[in-house]
Amino acid sequence: MSTTAAPGFPHRLIATDLDGTLLRSDESISRRTRDALAAATAAGAAHIVVTGRAVPWTRHILDDLGYDGLAVCGQGAQVYHAGEHRLLTSVTLDRQLAGVALAKIEAEVGPLFLAASRDGLDGEVLVGPGYEVHGALPAIPFTDASDLWTAPLNKIYIQHPTLSDDELAKVADQAAGGFVTVTMAGEGIVELLPLGLSKATGLSLAARRLKLRAADTIAFGDMPNDIPMFAWASRGVAMANAHAELKAVADEVTSSNEEDGIAVVLERLLA
Repeated sequence: MSTTAAPGFPHRLIATDLDGTLLRSDESISRRTRDALAAATAAGAAHIVVTGRAVPWTRHILDDLGYDGLAVCGQGAQVYHAGEHRLLTSVTLDRQLAGVALAKIEAEVGPLFLAASRDGLDGEVLVGPGYEVHGALPAIPFTDASDLWTAPLNKIYIQHPTLSDDELAKVADQAAGGFVTVTMAGEGIVELLPLGLSKATGLSLAARRLKLRAADTIAFGDMPNDIPMFAWASRGVAMANAHAELKAVADEVTSSNEEDGIAVVLERLLA
């Protein structure tokens, strides 16, 4: 993959979130956005997908794009080589710390609805009673909470019967932020990650493999889990549909994911 940008193109690395950013609500990628990314990569920029989805929930999208480069998956936990279908790096959750974190959060707000993402190229997503999966992504139900701990995990998802996502994320961070990283990645998606992990962690590892730096990078996103990526990149672009917390730290707000917001910016930079 070329990583030398053409004259006049200001970024050598384009980092894009998936849901709410690169993907439309039906999980498709518009022809305009595909063409803009193709033009940017033809100009010498590298494109890296940076998503909260683990590899098994991301692979089909990358294959549909004809994407053969590096992708950062699992909220920064996994660096995946799409062309080789190979996991290059993977960070797992300390199960003892995660158990303590869950106990501390439940001590504050009562019982939680739980799901978890197992590590690996084919790691399953386990979903417990009451947990609502958004979208049509595959998941395996469980009824015994001990099933969560039978294999290495990248993350735990939590939901609450009455608290909003923002409220739950705030309480969880206050109660357990010393044991895990708490982030919100979308509607109904509050996650507990290995302490210190973020999209910026995985993106920096992937960029280093391409001999690229934060100063080379423009990042696109829509949710609070993209804040560390924006802090790492030289320029952060929030979608019009983005969470207010991300817009507050963005360098620019573009059109929504439904209105080709990524393409709008790339076409301007390519002009």
